[in-house]
Amino acid sequence: MEHIRPSYALGDTIAAVATPPGDGGVAIIRVSGKEAFTVVEKLFSGPVSSYTSHTAHYGRIHNLQGDYLDDVLVLVFQGRRSFTGENTVEIQCHGGRFITRRILEATLSAGARAALPGEFTFRAFVHGKIDLAQAEAVQELIAAKNAHALDAAENQLQGALSQKIGLFQSQLLDIAAVLEAWVDFPEEGLEFASFEELDMKLGLLLQQMRALLISFHNGKILHDGLSLCLVGRPNVGKSSLMNALLDRERAITSPFPGTTRDVLEDHLFLNGLHLKLSDTAGLRESEEWVEQEGIRRSRQAIQEADVILFVVDASEGFTEEDAAILQGLPSDRTILVWNKIDLLHPPLAAQPLPHVAYLSAMKREGIERLHHTIDAVIWQSSPPSKEEVILTNVRHKEALEQAIVFAERVKIGLQTGLSPEFLSSDIRSAIACLGKIVGVDVTEEILSSIFSKFCIGK
Repeated sequence: MEHIRPSYALGDTIAAVATPPGDGGVAIIRVSGKEAFTVVEKLFSGPVSSYTSHTAHYGRIHNLQGDYLDDVLVLVFQGRRSFTGENTVEIQCHGGRFITRRILEATLSAGARAALPGEFTFRAFVHGKIDLAQAEAVQELIAAKNAHALDAAENQLQGALSQKIGLFQSQLLDIAAVLEAWVDFPEEGLEFASFEELDMKLGLLLQQMRALLISFHNGKILHDGLSLCLVGRPNVGKSSLMNALLDRERAITSPFPGTTRDVLEDHLFLNGLHLKLSDTAGLRESEEWVEQEGIRRSRQAIQEADVILFVVDASEGFTEEDAAILQGLPSDRTILVWNKIDLLHPPLAAQPLPHVAYLSAMKREGIERLHHTIDAVIWQSSPPSKEEVILTNVRHKEALEQAIVFAERVKIGLQTGLSPEFLSSDIRSAIACLGKIVGVDVTEEILSSIFSKFCIGK
């Protein structure tokens, strides 16, 4: 590997606790490197160096002074057969904080170095066990906030994204080979392919690349979650709706307008997704400074929201104040919520919004139907399937965008009869951009940025 962060010294044997901090039934200390077996053998009651790969051994562990530390299981993984691609030992001990720290300190005293964040996964990448996209999937697997995100991370870890990127690269290389032949043998009269054939082939490939790029919309939802904002004039039932969505009394409700004076936030797990739910101050003209500041914050929350629930009091109908608020809301991510539908109300006027819900927040009626409406706005069509390859990483998105730009330049050049020499340069740039996704010719800065976000022990 050409670009290696200096502090990631591959010749060292590293060690770290691989389980979360705190008390538990079992903790794992992971040791990896050329001297991993020798380091652990100094502490363990058995001949670690002679153990067969992928075997577990029960025994006692002591420090270098001979003091007994714990009864443990030692798991041995040899060379290329380990996660890191080098000799690895995992020590399974009782999960107390103190005993875990003692065993780690003994391991460091025996010749290991404390691992840096992400250093085990970094070694797996350097030794060719996984590519960079798969390495990033490890962290996304750990950080998954919902079942959809977990499915996407598992899919990426299994190499589905890498395979798709590899297919794109292969097709671009086929086109590049023809362009190079045109450059190398211009006078030979050899018919490798026509400009029209290459143009058609590249057009189909660009469709596939753009489809993957579009998937980032869903990927961002899975990775980051969403913000859901309750908006409306005072006393239309926004706080009651917040309580109904959370299924608990989170917000103070009152018949008096202006009860909510600030943006009230909480977190909601809805239909498999993590949502940040915000109840905003009622939007109206006010002379009171505190309420004015609350309204200012409400407008900011509206601008930042992914989905907006525009709450209207059905018992009063659609007022001029409601109409004024609606003008400032984006129709593609706003749901018109007719609240208090259980009360006597005038005929409900049709509004130019594609998504409408009818409910009674106080009686908890219509909430389930609102869930489905929120889903329709979030996904635009339907949630991604478990097998679908989607982009969840901004770095991948940016690299694919760059690749598409270069490929589109090639397509325009084919249509306008540009010299194959220029076209060849652009298509190789497209291939290089795709290579950044899986870790080909990535810089030290990129690697450092990626692996430094990992937890220690991973």
